[in-house]
Amino acid sequence: MDKVTIKKDLCTGCGQCVKDCVAAALYIEGGKAKFREGCIECGHCFAVCPVGAIDMPEYSKDGCGDYVPMTEIDSDTLLEAMKSRRTCRHYKDKPVEQEKIDKILEAGRYAPTGANKQNVAFTILGSKQDELEKSCVSLFRAGVNIGKHFSQSLKNNEIDDRFFFKGAPLVIVVSGSNSVDATLASAYMEIEANSLGLGVLYSGFFVACTYLNPRIKAMLKLPRGHKAVTCMIIGYPDVKYKRITPRRPLKINKL
Repeated sequence: MDKVTIKKDLCTGCGQCVKDCVAAALYIEGGKAKFREGCIECGHCFAVCPVGAIDMPEYSKDGCGDYVPMTEIDSDTLLEAMKSRRTCRHYKDKPVEQEKIDKILEAGRYAPTGANKQNVAFTILGSKQDELEKSCVSLFRAGVNIGKHFSQSLKNNEIDDRFFFKGAPLVIVVSGSNSVDATLASAYMEIEANSLGLGVLYSGFFVACTYLNPRIKAMLKLPRGHKAVTCMIIGYPDVKYKRITPRRPLKINKL
């Protein structure tokens, strides 16, 4: 089955799909759009066709409603909310509802990937969360405070039993063969999580443990060729911030 097809009876030959095809895999012949080799299945043709003549049979259409532009969100409010974002290290003893988890994962699924590879995976630690945290705590402690080599902030902090996941109810490891793709997915997920009233911490220390100890990485059962790129600690914040924090001056390199 072709991954992208054209319904000839609907196609008007308007050329919008040809114009927007990033791989130049579409052309007009005999007043109809046709495919040639090179399609990366990005879905631009599906989205841009004014009459719905493009189909992607192997792809799920769940959630494929009408296009919603980002201009629907007030830009000033969005910017202030993004500036107000804080890393969360204090969580309430309250589980994250499955509906919210699904929305966070959906945000990651729709993040852009280079050449539309869509090769990002999301591993929810679930029943393995406590075991993985214990392994990481043991690794840091056994290494004569190895964590202090990663961050100056650890000099005054104890590596306690909840050092990595802070007692949060949800931990998601975002993995991929391309770090940029997985990082973009994580950013999308964090924004969605924040909009749902949740707090997020990126645990770089946990990711470091997956590089330091092959057993810890093996426990994640990542897809072949994947590496852990981010570890997202998610839950309801048990802290309230009152104001936006200051930042260093903006650095602009004008050429």
